Amino acid sequence: MKTNIKKLFTAILALQLGWFAACTSDFEEINSNPNSPETVPSSLLLPTILRTTANQHAGQAWGIGNVVMQYTAKIQFTNEDRYNWGPFGDPYGSFFNAQRDIANIIKISEPLGQNNYVGIAKVVRAMQYSFMTDAYGELPYSEAIQAKAGINYPVFDSQEAIYEGILKDLREANELLGSSTEAVRGDIIFGGNIANWKKFANSLRIRVLMRISLRKNPSTELQQILANPTQFPIFTGNGDHAVLQHLPDVPNQHNLYTTRSGSFDEYRLSKNMELTLKGLNDARLFAYAQPTNASAAGIVGNPADYSGVPNGLSDEEALQYSPSGDPTKGGSNFISRVGFLWTCAACTPRANPIGYQSILMNYSELQFLLAEARERGYITTGSAEEFYLNGINASFDYYEARYRVVNLPQIADRLNFGNEYFTQPNVAYTGTQAEKLAKIGTQKWIALYFSGLENWYDWRRTGIPNIVPGPAAFEPTVPRRFMYPSSVQALNEDNYNAALARQGEDRITTRVWWDLAR
Repeated sequence: MKTNIKKLFTAILALQLGWFAACTSDFEEINSNPNSPETVPSSLLLPTILRTTANQHAGQAWGIGNVVMQYTAKIQFTNEDRYNWGPFGDPYGSFFNAQRDIANIIKISEPLGQNNYVGIAKVVRAMQYSFMTDAYGELPYSEAIQAKAGINYPVFDSQEAIYEGILKDLREANELLGSSTEAVRGDIIFGGNIANWKKFANSLRIRVLMRISLRKNPSTELQQILANPTQFPIFTGNGDHAVLQHLPDVPNQHNLYTTRSGSFDEYRLSKNMELTLKGLNDARLFAYAQPTNASAAGIVGNPADYSGVPNGLSDEEALQYSPSGDPTKGGSNFISRVGFLWTCAACTPRANPIGYQSILMNYSELQFLLAEARERGYITTGSAEEFYLNGINASFDYYEARYRVVNLPQIADRLNFGNEYFTQPNVAYTGTQAEKLAKIGTQKWIALYFSGLENWYDWRRTGIPNIVPGPAAFEPTVPRRFMYPSSVQALNEDNYNAALARQGEDRITTRVWWDLAR
């Protein structure tokens, strides 16, 4: 009996082992979800990192860049305008999350010889790190996004080292782009046009070199780029620049188009921008702002129909501000809204979801960079005056074209002007070198409207134009950086403290490495 039981047990065990072997031989195949693959092609990762990059530029332009550089001013909840800034979670959080996908694109594409994807990833990595380090200063770089390798507390690299890495990425991207034949899919910036990505890489490199020009002379590298346009192509017109074109359908509409009118109306034309544009007889006034409701001018009016509000007022003062000084003519009806390209659907039937493009870098900015480089003697190619005039013309042409896209020819026609604009003493390229540099800086400031935080970064380097804190400002000086996110202080305290020991206090008045302006 015992023998039979033993044989039966052995037979059952054998059947079970056979069944188990049969079930586990294709265990991984059976338990793999085809709808949730462990790896994805670069074409699926690319749109997200590009959209994240563009959305940060657009969001930071609206919330901080336009305000701190006094294109716009707030009439409600004026903390941003008064420099009552706490720790900033973005772009730090958004961009470091995106950096993982950028690293994955490189990891996936390199073994496949997909150099175009790798080159694009390096351009975007360089752009994101440039944006972040200019905002915060020192950052995790050499040890960033390496948690899988066991690095949970990455050191902060110096800004000088980060910029060396940024420039290395852009040089390598220039060599990689166009060296393979794969068609790039998922490119929502240039639609797979590799020639334009190459132009962007080198144009961005010029921006980066000028950013650190007070620390390191950029002459050799700048001249190398300009001396060989075949090897180092750059933007040659408005058709080249890097923008995200928004679309009519969700989720591709721009955020301002879908925002509620109350949030949109918190931001109005700044008095500084109003007076600057009116003083130059500059028709971009009609592009950047709307006539006041009180003027009843409708789509476009005369300069007197546009009024701004001073920056840095208290909430009560800002909401009741009267441009005329008459308290019975104060409040939002007497202050200009932001222009129709950016307006929300809930604000006016003239809103259009495709008018606004999120700008990463444009041709106008590049021309002003080259004008400055030529005027300072960093380059010998071209004429500073020609670059300067190109920059102004490109800015006007861009906004004329955008207003024709949204079928507002009343505004577009105002931007099609004659040469009299350039003959004005405050515009004509005349004077001492300091006066010429001031004109370049002023025109660049005007043209960088809604361009992320680039206007603020450039101002911190040049000090042009004159930006004066408002009367209710929490700080007596314009901010020089963002404070690190609270999570960084809590989760990486030792390396955070080491960065502060080198860089200075985690305050908005602390200057970053390249910021040596007045």
